Amino acid sequence: MPEIYRKYLNDPENGTEDQSDWGISVLTVGHNIHKANTHYPDKSHPNAYYFNWEEGRTLKEFQLVYISNGNGVFESALSGTTVVEAGTAFLLFPGVWHRFKPSEETGWEEFWVGYRGSYVDYLMAQPCFKPAAPFIQIGMSAELMSVFIKLIETVKYEGVAYRQFSSCLISQLLAIVYASAINSDAQRQNQNKIIHQARFRIHENVDKNINLEQLAKELGVSYPWFRRVFKEIMGVSPGQYHINLRVEKACTLLLETDLTAAEIAFHLGFESEFYFSRIFKKKVGLPPKKYKLKSTTQTPPKP
Repeated sequence: MPEIYRKYLNDPENGTEDQSDWGISVLTVGHNIHKANTHYPDKSHPNAYYFNWEEGRTLKEFQLVYISNGNGVFESALSGTTVVEAGTAFLLFPGVWHRFKPSEETGWEEFWVGYRGSYVDYLMAQPCFKPAAPFIQIGMSAELMSVFIKLIETVKYEGVAYRQFSSCLISQLLAIVYASAINSDAQRQNQNKIIHQARFRIHENVDKNINLEQLAKELGVSYPWFRRVFKEIMGVSPGQYHINLRVEKACTLLLETDLTAAEIAFHLGFESEFYFSRIFKKKVGLPPKKYKLKSTTQTPPKP
């Protein structure tokens, strides 16, 4: 297990940069295991870095924080509040108020590095590094932890050209995080594409019963994955989404045609008029016949 260590190399109030740092100055680096049911953060940090939960803090530098164990919560002025789990990295941006802490029940293990510089400004301007979405789901990355440990050892022993070595290691850390962020973006795009295709197929078959497990298979994904991601994106399960579409279509048919409830139930593929009426009332608040009757006097509700 890596040792608990922290170091602050520069006064963060001093905006100077050592030109020998190759455009990346390391300002602080550390590793800490914060035990459950203890105050966070501990008070051994310099004033410019220490914060309490009520007030939070704002830094003049970038920081990369990686939570390798435990969980907690993060909040910033731009991102809102988010639960942080093991395997999550998050970025802190200059001038952006933030606060974070581990869960009292679990505590957490954290690695961090603070950095700034002319090359840093270029690196952190990449589109995948967003102050409003500072989280990168990396998972349990032995590679990332190994580079953090190398960086800690480099700073701790201050060998020949340690600042230059530190600059290279920070670049390596950011490259790992960058690759994970790009991969996450690609995954989200693929998820959106699959769910868009699923929605199109469901809309095409609004008047039919759909085998959603077969649909998932045709889209090349497992049904549990399909159901979970569909609900994450659309807010409802694919089955409920299909039912909502059928009820919306039923509302239109009740308002714009002379079809009876039984005929609409048959037209939309419901197994019976009774089942259709039960689902319709559950979604709309009125049975189909009363809904149609109400439409003659006022605009009735839709689901």
